[in-house]
Amino acid sequence: MSRNVFTYMTVAWLMATLMMISGETSMASSLRLEEPSVFAGQWQATLSARDDSAEAQKLQDKPSNTCTVDLQSNQTIGKGADCLGAWLEEAPIGWFPDPDGISITGKEGSRIQFFSRQRDGFYLATLKSGLKITLERVAQ
Repeated sequence: MSRNVFTYMTVAWLMATLMMISGETSMASSLRLEEPSVFAGQWQATLSARDDSAEAQKLQDKPSNTCTVDLQSNQTIGKGADCLGAWLEEAPIGWFPDPDGISITGKEGSRIQFFSRQRDGFYLATLKSGLKITLERVAQ
């Protein structure tokens, strides 16, 4: 009788493990990693308080709350790096696409900020302070 209990517990444990592994695999395969060329170009970065909408911030005459950031095709950040760095409290050097967003990297190549995809051409990050930064593709 005790042997059957051991067998049933082993089978239950193995089934649970297989379900977790297959679930992670199917989730990862459902998110597609875009090529860097898809993200290269001009982006409008907007800093706002948690209660402010990005659209309301754009209407205000505060140039320090918005800047244009150039995500270059070689995965470095060109124009706008200083502006973005002031908000992130670390100088951004590069970037790379993630399946569900864009990561900004520092001088050592490690991620300093992640921008999650909200919709095509619109990404959002929330800083430790509670302020939000949005990245929106500039129409070309």
